[in-house]
Amino acid sequence: MPDPARDQDPTAALQRVLATLSYLLTRSRAHERQATAAGVTAARSDLWLLMALDDSGGISRVGDLAALLMVEPPHVTRQISQLESQDLVERTPDSRDRRARKVAITPHGKAVLNRLQQTVQAGLRETLSGFDDGDIATTVAVLNHLVSYARHMHAEEDRLRGGGRKA
Repeated sequence: MPDPARDQDPTAALQRVLATLSYLLTRSRAHERQATAAGVTAARSDLWLLMALDDSGGISRVGDLAALLMVEPPHVTRQISQLESQDLVERTPDSRDRRARKVAITPHGKAVLNRLQQTVQAGLRETLSGFDDGDIATTVAVLNHLVSYARHMHAEEDRLRGGGRKA
């Protein structure tokens, strides 16, 4: 647990809290516990892809998903094949480019994602019960800003390396 006395600088304190939170939230046991409570068997990375797809309106091109997840398109293509075999996603033709395919979340995939999100949100509500909605909204705004910055920096690093992703 971060030591407030040691971290007088708010930025240093935030960095330590984010590092600790990241470590705790990405533990396999944490995912397994939440997935079991939701009755979900999908892997953590599969659920991230489903969330990214859902955030994209339920349908997306592979390259766009890869950019959103900050991974290479072949990785997403392999993962989509696994998700497709579980009826969580389906490939559809891209009306703008006959060579390309889009990926759509299936009703089953949406139900799996919703079950997990409801379970996680219930845990968050319990954990945050002592905080008012304004404090939570401020925290969300700060964290969204950090996510946006991290995505921007990743895209800039790709651009500088000449590694612009191809869709």
